[in-house]
Amino acid sequence: MRNFCYILCFLFLFSCAKDTEVFIDENPVENEEKISITTFGGSKNDVLNTVYATKDGGYITAGYTQSNNADITNKADESFNFLVLKFSSENNLEWQQNYGGSKDDSAASIIQTKDGNYVVLGSTSSSDLDVTINNGANDFWLIKIDALGNLLWQKSYGFLGADTGTKVIETNSGGLLITGVLDVSASNGQGNAKTNATKHAGGDYWAIKTDAFGNVEWSRFFGGSFTDTPLGIVETPENQYIIAGSSDSKDFNIKNNKGAYDFWIIKISNTGALIWEKNFGGSEIDEARAITTTNDGNFIVVGDTRSTDKDVQNNNGAADIWVVKFATNGTIIWQKTLGGTNFDVARAIFKTQDNGFLIAGSSRSLDNNFTNNGQNDALLLKINNSGELLWQKTVGGSQIDFLYGITELNNNTIIAVGESSSSDFEIQENKGFADALLIKFKE
Repeated sequence: MRNFCYILCFLFLFSCAKDTEVFIDENPVENEEKISITTFGGSKNDVLNTVYATKDGGYITAGYTQSNNADITNKADESFNFLVLKFSSENNLEWQQNYGGSKDDSAASIIQTKDGNYVVLGSTSSSDLDVTINNGANDFWLIKIDALGNLLWQKSYGFLGADTGTKVIETNSGGLLITGVLDVSASNGQGNAKTNATKHAGGDYWAIKTDAFGNVEWSRFFGGSFTDTPLGIVETPENQYIIAGSSDSKDFNIKNNKGAYDFWIIKISNTGALIWEKNFGGSEIDEARAITTTNDGNFIVVGDTRSTDKDVQNNNGAADIWVVKFATNGTIIWQKTLGGTNFDVARAIFKTQDNGFLIAGSSRSLDNNFTNNGQNDALLLKINNSGELLWQKTVGGSQIDFLYGITELNNNTIIAVGESSSSDFEIQENKGFADALLIKFKE
């Protein structure tokens, strides 16, 4: 009876407001949790892809907006623009801005730089308004904005094809390293190839080192004849870089494809020279989505796997979250699969102050301690530094709910962002096709 009453109270609290704060209190003394679920958007598609904890104790998040009504302000048309939202430590929206041209622009990665301003990387197909140059179908688009969201400068990088920016970091030297996919065929081998004489088809990892103002210092591309997509970067203490993503190639730079798509990890020098490359995976599809450092000098890469062999020792069914810890030379230290019998995937990882790791993504499973209100539910989980699961939570409605970014604030509050198409259960309102989803959670 006590559990039944608890469930009724829980559902009642979730039905009270759009921006819902829920207290789950099985034991008021030992286990108090607080979660706030917010949707943000207009009548079209609005998605948040990335979130970053800021120096003032708040956070900033970026993605794209197609809407020009409801929560979205200062936008004239229904093309896709970069969307940036800045929140205080109390979770109050301080400002919002959108950037782009009359065609489609989408932000993938945001950071705060040492000077207190922000850098946002994504892609643009525009060549007007905020975007001064476009070299082809799609370019990397890098912008720098000040603490209030005013545009300071912008840069485009690309050639004739569809070049897509995915990740930016500030380097120890004060410049930037940006990565994404280079359309090698359309570029005709431009972009400072692995060997200038070698040209091949497909999309490659493209790494561009810039100074603090976005001016190119060097660029290199790496990959094979098929699709190679970089989605995470870390800098090592030796000022080298490890780039993680996925690949279904098995030629040129890629020597040991395990089957279908693999996690493909490369280490490059501070001048862009390839130091080593490694494939992790099994005979099915394995796709890496994000990477972070560990406190013992190693690295953890996370994504999802459909394999049950080779490097993948276990799979609970369909797709599982796959977590791999590896050493600075690319040797696997341990690997873990997390999930139920349906599709469970990871899109982001963040190292916490207590040396654990937050993972965000989505789940469709209804077993192995996973719950689901509909199609995909937003998924948050935490593992310790040995890869053991500490807790997991799903949030969602009857439609598709997904998380793409996660961080921890100075006060240990967890912020996760993504998108939602639901308007029921734990998601109280949807204004259009997809709304930006923001989850604030305190352990």
